[in-house]
Amino acid sequence: MRLADFELLIERLRAEVPREFLEGVAGIEVSRQALPHPAREEVWTLGECIPLPLEQQDSPAGVQSRIVMYHGSFQALAVLDPDFDWRAEAWETLTHELRHHLEWRARAPDLERFDWAAEQNFARQDGAAFDPLFYQSGEKVAGGIFRLDDDFFLERPSAAPGSEIQVQWHGRRYRVDVPSEATFPAFLTLEGLADPPPGEVVVVLRARSRLGLLTRSLPVFQATRAATMFPPDSRAGVKQ
Repeated sequence: MRLADFELLIERLRAEVPREFLEGVAGIEVSRQALPHPAREEVWTLGECIPLPLEQQDSPAGVQSRIVMYHGSFQALAVLDPDFDWRAEAWETLTHELRHHLEWRARAPDLERFDWAAEQNFARQDGAAFDPLFYQSGEKVAGGIFRLDDDFFLERPSAAPGSEIQVQWHGRRYRVDVPSEATFPAFLTLEGLADPPPGEVVVVLRARSRLGLLTRSLPVFQATRAATMFPPDSRAGVKQ
């Protein structure tokens, strides 16, 4: 289904949703992007509910969300399944994300922690000091994998500077070199992934000891590294 046709489908489905379920929904958007699952190959995120910063602290009435439907993910699954039902999948995804919105409104105080983590992530992107554990306040999508907005954080033990580590993304293994000047904790933003998300994939090499957490108020080591994929036939038996 073409992007324009998918947008029309979502508009028709939205019109079928009772108005009370749309209270606090700032918008239902269609993205042309595909969002791969960070650990499982052939699994794609079709849609998501993204909470917006609170307008009124501790007030469900102040909670707003935006819902994003990923056309690229629908296309990826349609290629895998010749019987893929676009309308049925779109309706199930839309109503699922609306349920998430209602859950956010029911537990509004929990969003404060999420808002704080988002602010820390902005500081990281700007090169300012940030709390190196902020990503753990995001959504835990798999063992050692956290998501905050469009960014994914892959948590790993520290490694020797100048060594090579292995990471897994969307069912594929990659090798990544650790900078010789790295200190820990270290945030390594990956480039060259076969199926990247809309945001960044960041490997977080944890501090060697609790003393490393004293860097919370100091700049944390950051670098961008190329991720080199292993040959496809070497992926068998890999565990996350």
